[in-house]
Amino acid sequence: MSKTIYMDSYLDLIHRDSLLNSLSLTHLKIFEATARNKSFTRAAAELYTTQPSVSRHVKQLTETIGVPLFEYVDNQIQVTPTGEQLLIIYQEIFESLKKLDTKLFDLKHIEQGQLKISAVNTIRYVIPKFLEALCQLYPDIKIALDFINNEEILSRIRGNVDDFYILAYPPKKEDIKIQPFMDNSLVVVAPSNHHLVNQPYVSLERLSKEKLIMREQGSENRMAVNTLLAEHGIKNQFQLEVNSNNATKQAVLSGLGLAVLSIHTLHPELEQNQISILNVEGFPILQKWQIIYLRNKWLSPVASTFLNYLLQGTISNSNGNF
Repeated sequence: MSKTIYMDSYLDLIHRDSLLNSLSLTHLKIFEATARNKSFTRAAAELYTTQPSVSRHVKQLTETIGVPLFEYVDNQIQVTPTGEQLLIIYQEIFESLKKLDTKLFDLKHIEQGQLKISAVNTIRYVIPKFLEALCQLYPDIKIALDFINNEEILSRIRGNVDDFYILAYPPKKEDIKIQPFMDNSLVVVAPSNHHLVNQPYVSLERLSKEKLIMREQGSENRMAVNTLLAEHGIKNQFQLEVNSNNATKQAVLSGLGLAVLSIHTLHPELEQNQISILNVEGFPILQKWQIIYLRNKWLSPVASTFLNYLLQGTISNSNGNF
C-alpha cells in the first residue's frame, strides 16, 4: 500500500512539473477568450489569429491539464468544472501581472518612487537643503533618511539595506562605488569667553590639558580626533562623552569643556558669538563626505536622479551659495 501511495505521489510531482513547464501565457489568454466568447471563431477574431490556431492551443492546453476544459451542450461550448478552476487561476495570474506592470511603471518614472539613505549624524545639517528642492520638483517621491554613526552605516552596507550611504570614511571594498561630494572641516570649539579664545596658536599638548568633550565610539568625529592625537603621541583624555552634535554644543556652552565639531554644525552659535573656533595644531581636520552604493546595485530612476542632483547641487554650492 505504501509503495502504491509513494508511486502515485511521485507521478503527481512529475505531472506538476510537466504542467509548469508546458503552460504559457498564450495558452491561458486563448483559453480565457474562448471561454468568455463561447466560440473558437469569435476568440480567434478578438485575438487577431485564426480559428485553427485557437483550436490547436486549446487542444495543447487540454492535453497538458489532462482533463477536458470544454464540453458541448446543445451544440454550444460550455466550460467544465476544471475549466472554471482554470479561469479563476487565470484571473489571479493576470491580476498579479497587472500589479507588477504598475510597479514597474513606478520604478521607471522619477515622478514616483522610494529612496532609502543612511548618513552620518553630522550630515543632518547639510542634506535637507539638497533634498528640499528635489522634493518640491517631485512631491510623490518618498525618502527614508536615517542619521546614524559610522559603525552602524558599515553594518547596513553589509546588509544592503539602503540605496545610498553617506560618510567620510567608506570601507575598503571592491564592490562599492564611491562619489566624493562635499568637504567637511572639523574644528576645535570653546565658549566665546574661554581663556584660549584669544590665543593665536594652541598646541595639541596644550589642548590635551583641557577638559575635552568627545563623541561616542563609532562616530567619524571620534575616529578623526583619535587618529590625529595618536599621530602626535598624545593620549586621548576626555571629560565627557556624548552621542549627538547638539548635545556636544550644549555641553560646550555650559562650560563642561572643549569639543571638536564640524563647521557645518556651528552656524547659529558662531553668528551669535556663543562659540568660538580655536587655532589648534593639526586643525582643521579636513574630511570629504562621500556618497557610496554597491557597485552591482541597480539604481532606480529616482535613485539615479537623486545622485545626479546631489552631485550637481554640491558643485553649484561650492561657489559660495551654500
